[in-house]
Amino acid sequence: MDTPEILAIILKRRSVRAFLSDKIPRHHIDQFIEALRWAPSAGNRQPWHFILVHRQSLKDELARAAYGQHFISQAPLIFVVCAIPGQSGSRYGQRGRELYVYQDTAAAVQNLLLLATALGYGSCWVGAFDENEVSRILKLPGEMRAVALIPVGKPATYPRPTSRLAKDDTVTILE
Repeated sequence: MDTPEILAIILKRRSVRAFLSDKIPRHHIDQFIEALRWAPSAGNRQPWHFILVHRQSLKDELARAAYGQHFISQAPLIFVVCAIPGQSGSRYGQRGRELYVYQDTAAAVQNLLLLATALGYGSCWVGAFDENEVSRILKLPGEMRAVALIPVGKPATYPRPTSRLAKDDTVTILE
């Protein structure tokens, strides 16, 4: 049986931490934006905001806020994925504010990562950063929370696949 194209992309995706400085063409950026916007969300609340950072000084500040993960600032573009808990909470209460909003932004991130791979870019899902510092750098309003930094660019190196737990350790099939 042939592997579906999407599964091939999933299996090819890696966390890239070294980027070339090549600019990303506008039509690819537009495709990334659409991939983010069309992610599924609970009740179609779309509780997110996406900030695209090209400016080198801001990329350098974000790398410092990410505990010195300087590879972030090498990428020509950083997507800052923000959650807006109140948009989910207004319909789903506490569960929306504490769970659905983060599931929704995670789905958007996965769309971005897979499209980046499909278009020949590298990316990395960065969650280790000082949220207050990122909020200050980007002047985020009110309850908007930065939940992920996603550097995207042509990979300078392409990592080997990482190991995975055995199917028996991660999957239960109930028939």
